[in-house]
Amino acid sequence: MKFSLGGSGIDINSYQNENPDLGVAIYPSRSPDDAPYSIQETPLRSAIFIPASFKYGEDGKTPVILVPGTGSYGGEAFESNFAKLLKASSFGDPVWLNIPGRMCDESPKNAEHVAYAINYISTRCQKKVAVVAWSQGNLATQWSLKYWPSTREQVSNFICLSADFRGTVNAWGLTPFKGTQPGTPAVWHQTRNSNYIATLRSNGGDSAYVPTTSIYSATDEVVQPQFGAAASALMKDDRNVGVTNCEVQVAAFLKPAGLAYSHEGIMYHPLAWALAEDAIVNGGPGKMERIKMSAVCMHRKAPGLSLLDATKTQALSAWCLKSILMFTPKPWDEPGLPLYAANEKKTYVPDDVVVQTKQTVAIVENEVIAAETEVTVAPTAPTA
Repeated sequence: MKFSLGGSGIDINSYQNENPDLGVAIYPSRSPDDAPYSIQETPLRSAIFIPASFKYGEDGKTPVILVPGTGSYGGEAFESNFAKLLKASSFGDPVWLNIPGRMCDESPKNAEHVAYAINYISTRCQKKVAVVAWSQGNLATQWSLKYWPSTREQVSNFICLSADFRGTVNAWGLTPFKGTQPGTPAVWHQTRNSNYIATLRSNGGDSAYVPTTSIYSATDEVVQPQFGAAASALMKDDRNVGVTNCEVQVAAFLKPAGLAYSHEGIMYHPLAWALAEDAIVNGGPGKMERIKMSAVCMHRKAPGLSLLDATKTQALSAWCLKSILMFTPKPWDEPGLPLYAANEKKTYVPDDVVVQTKQTVAIVENEVIAAETEVTVAPTAPTA
């Protein structure tokens, strides 16, 4: 089923969009230091969804690229949260990526779409862009910043929602043993001890290339561990570009915004939105000291979002899982990396971490939402 934009009949999940040639060479590379693309330019460009309302920076707003997570297109992932909030804001103007396969294919291929989109939108707008990513979208963005250095000068801010920069031990539930059960390529790549994660984090890839704000929940049912010094979303700042790491249960301790939030719930979290606004408006990472924390953290969702928006965002998890399970082909082992990264010397060794899966997180959060509204939502499952 197609998701339409405001009942207009426009498919916000389309990956066959007609975006014009720039007349400037950003493909096959923008810089001689950039990694080579394995995907042709037409599908890379077509995956960028640009709403009719997008002003290309001419209204003074920052162009914002929204990058979805595993099992989703950008339209369905962000429609009821960041896309809605940005469209109504005075500072950000969103576009999003609808990557064929709903981010289930090999993670380095997903990253090619991000690298191309950064250079395409920044060139077309003639100004820097911000990137807001959810889940695997953060890995794809960090991979693009590492292996396509030309993107770094084009990104003013990287805002991470529920990132799994160290992978997740919970991915083993879908890919428990190599060679004994086939798994979705992107899931193989997001396991805690994957070669993909080790390669990404080696040689400085575990540290920010651009100002970065990472917001995450300790009760994330998809990404674990996601708390303290072992948090998968934790980003280092060895290059001193500016990094803020925000575990919402710590930042909003004993307040409504510090209660249980799921993997999807961070997309409507009030502090996630407040930090994103602060980062885009002021430059650098979002700063909690510039935010009225006592007021922001008394809410369960970002101002401007309805209870229906929160419920629809929470319902996304079931459809992501469906997409992951239905994706084919499924290899029996982690897919190999592209040649430009395959022979890179590894400097990162994953920690041995065992975290008990928190099975009740989604139930707890759904009960909180249900207690706040009498609206019941039964979304129709999106199809590719």
